[in-house]
Amino acid sequence: MVIKITNQDSNFYLYMGKFFGSRLVEKQTNDRIYDDDNKQWYLYLENEKVKGFVSVCKNVIKNIYTIKEEYLIEILKQIIAEREITDSIVTNCYSEIYEMCGFQIKNQAYKNFVTISREKKVK
Repeated sequence: MVIKITNQDSNFYLYMGKFFGSRLVEKQTNDRIYDDDNKQWYLYLENEKVKGFVSVCKNVIKNIYTIKEEYLIEILKQIIAEREITDSIVTNCYSEIYEMCGFQIKNQAYKNFVTISREKKVK
């Protein structure tokens, strides 16, 4: 199940607290996770435990983490259905999943990150 949450929600740190400063997450993603006020978080929950997450700020994807491919796919599908995502610089460890979800990888010049984008929807 995917839920949306911000750091203003009362249960935010119950779900996300262990990920901030986690060396395990940083080692897997080559990214540090911060609880910025302007982020909306999409969490994949299983038995009330976070199995994956994506943070978004003003239609830009910021942080990504998952323990299983299908969790991230579900999160990205929901994000794509709800909002238009602009170019985002994200960890490259999930590049195959981004492409499976319809993102194009535009820039691979960074050591640990890629720029992903989606074609704009015609209204």
